[in-house]
Amino acid sequence: MISRQALRHLDLDEVWWLVSPQNPLKKAVDMAPLADRMAGARAVLGNHRIRVTDIETRLGTRYTADTLATLVDRFPTTRFVWLMGADNMAQIPKWRRWKDIFNLTPVAIFGRPTYSLAAMSSKAARCFARSRVPAQRARELADMWPPAWTFIHYRHDATSATAIRAAGSKQGAV
Repeated sequence: MISRQALRHLDLDEVWWLVSPQNPLKKAVDMAPLADRMAGARAVLGNHRIRVTDIETRLGTRYTADTLATLVDRFPTTRFVWLMGADNMAQIPKWRRWKDIFNLTPVAIFGRPTYSLAAMSSKAARCFARSRVPAQRARELADMWPPAWTFIHYRHDATSATAIRAAGSKQGAV
């Protein structure tokens, strides 16, 4: 849902789903194998403008800031926008070099039930308050020089990620 909203609100050419080889904030035993997560992501795509990729594995990066720095360096003419849900905006100060993320590429935050208020009053929102772009200008975000970020409100799908993965599993994807 967030990817479809990003394509619509931000006028993006495509969205990449970066399937992490290992989320640094999670224990390895709590994560399914990368191949299973890649297959599960592909099973729920439903849009040719969304690409599932294991680029972090191929780049050898582990942290988002490192991945973005490498992508910006390797693809200097590509305009990237980092997409994340409001739940991540609220806890992004726990990420390694989180300020670099905002300084490397524009960021679009997507509202999520029960997290939006925390996201908008978070440490990251306060730190980058002067860089916030009104949602009415979201289509311009990819052309903006970082730091620049916006908050996108949209009609929420109440289906949890866990339920989506379970549905994919029933289809034999995971």
